Amino acid sequence: MFDFRGVEDAQTLAQAIVNTIHDPLLVLDERFSVLAASRSFYETFNVDAAQTQGRLLYSLGDGQWDIPALRTLLETIIPARTAMDGFEVEHNFPGIGRRTMLLNARQVVYAEKPGKTILLAFTDISARRLIEREKEVLHERTEDLLHQKEVLLQEMQHRVANSLQIIASILLLKARAVTSDETRRDLHDAHQRVLSVAEVQKHLHQSGGVDQIEVASYLTTLCHSLGSSMTGESQPILIRVMAQDGKIGSDQAVSLGLIVTELVINAVKYAFPYQKAQAAVLVSYEVSGSDWKLTVSDNGVGKDRTLSERAGPAKTGGGLGTAIVTALVRQLGAQIEMDGGNAGTTIVITRATFLSRPPSVD
Repeated sequence: MFDFRGVEDAQTLAQAIVNTIHDPLLVLDERFSVLAASRSFYETFNVDAAQTQGRLLYSLGDGQWDIPALRTLLETIIPARTAMDGFEVEHNFPGIGRRTMLLNARQVVYAEKPGKTILLAFTDISARRLIEREKEVLHERTEDLLHQKEVLLQEMQHRVANSLQIIASILLLKARAVTSDETRRDLHDAHQRVLSVAEVQKHLHQSGGVDQIEVASYLTTLCHSLGSSMTGESQPILIRVMAQDGKIGSDQAVSLGLIVTELVINAVKYAFPYQKAQAAVLVSYEVSGSDWKLTVSDNGVGKDRTLSERAGPAKTGGGLGTAIVTALVRQLGAQIEMDGGNAGTTIVITRATFLSRPPSVD
């Protein structure tokens, strides 16, 4: 054990230890008078040793340390607990402004002599609290902006839904008013296309405005809507959907929905020119990673009818349905194939990202 030659040596060592501590530190006697203070205490609070040592803590400066919370710590909490960590005090200190301090206190009781000493350390967390408050304000502003965005999005969705309903209603009214069968047919087709877009908008609204749509429920609802509006008792046609679980972006969903709408409309209109028992259209969707395959098949007349013929009356360059499907398939980066045999017609649209590697020559 180190043998101190005198009290002065012990005090010198103690003061040196105090001065090496980074945070401000005070050593108080049992009556809360300052026995010693660290260099960082003087630097932080802009005071000197002559104005500090030997004086009552509460009377330092102009009474800036006569803080009710500090009195509670020293006079009530410390005697009962002996130690306290993280006692937070916010106060306006002359010369340095308002500060938030964490106080750590320890009571030292000596075995061989009466009295006690209190060690009081300060950690300035003003910058940390300022950052936290700024984060809280930013969080509140963000929440407010998100709420405003949600309100605007709901309002936009409501207006879009109303607009689509108005357009669909106008198209049906026009279809009833015209005398041309071809024009009436085109208006009915346009009505179905508007409904397919409306179905995407409806799913976006039900999903809380997110940009991802569940493919299975989307296609099921879309085809149910198409079946309800296009098939009748004279020729009942079952429209069935088999889709794997998965999500796609709303922009892709719009294109996919329009493609399905066109192909289902064509199947219902042209695959069953006469009564057929158990007439059916099957829509299937398979997915593997970023690759997917959409298949629309029917058990209708099939044979050698081409996609252009199935899309409507023969026109130069194909019908409108063909042009729409072709453009949307190209937009999705997919390929389209058609098989029109005696058992019906199958149209397959595939998006495959796999590229074969050319064989190497050894």
